Amino acid sequence: MWLLVEYTGPWPSHLESFELPENISELVRRALERGIRPQLIRRPGKRTRTRDQGIRVLVAYAAGDNPWLAGGVIAGPDDLDLDALVAGVVPESCILEDEPVFLVCTHAKRNACCARIGLPLARSLAQSLPDRVWETSHVGGDRYAANLVCLPHGIFYGSMSQAAALAAANAYRTGEIILDRYRGRAGIPEPLQAVEHFARAHTGECSVGVVAVESSRSDGDVTEAIVRCGDVRFQVVVEPSAFQTPCGAVCADTITTYRLVSLDRLTPVRYATPALA
Repeated sequence: MWLLVEYTGPWPSHLESFELPENISELVRRALERGIRPQLIRRPGKRTRTRDQGIRVLVAYAAGDNPWLAGGVIAGPDDLDLDALVAGVVPESCILEDEPVFLVCTHAKRNACCARIGLPLARSLAQSLPDRVWETSHVGGDRYAANLVCLPHGIFYGSMSQAAALAAANAYRTGEIILDRYRGRAGIPEPLQAVEHFARAHTGECSVGVVAVESSRSDGDVTEAIVRCGDVRFQVVVEPSAFQTPCGAVCADTITTYRLVSLDRLTPVRYATPALA
């Protein structure tokens, strides 16, 4: 679940510090209390602050097979029913949106790379998809800058070029993902994101909702999962690996990733009912 709040003023390094105007801080606080992910957003290239026009918000329900996105303008925190969002219901102050939105992290106070690489990417993408692109505060994975998030599903991409971002956005608008630079889906543990990636790479399946991890278990660093790709199931085993980050010591010394240990197609079990004598 996501709460996006438009705020063109300066962003603090951490939203949970509540170093924001009172009404924005209250929205962030209420979201965090309910397990909703808050993000500050602003239009690419625009820093003009608007006054007395309400607060523009977008809410996204990313869970399940039918994610949705809705938006509205509220007078204050009391006009947004976040409990409805938690329940998977569109708040009364919002209306459903029929187009996805794309977030590009440009949060300089969290990581300089996000602004240096993210700002030009956000502006370029907005030229091709006007009104659907927002700059956003920290989304995680600074070492993968520039980061792109596709909502409502919460699809993450990293290390994006301008051409790659446009290709990923256009694919998402048709219900597909592009495996190149695909980081995974929000709310899924990293090992299971890797499991899904390997299953997609093996099958070539690119539809957003067709691949799902049905069960998993971990034994130390090794994760084993059962993945459904359409009507076929695979047993996938992964373990962590690491490689040197391209940014060197600027972002992190190493990046934790995952190595495919095994991937096996499971044979469907068919139960036969013995004939009655």
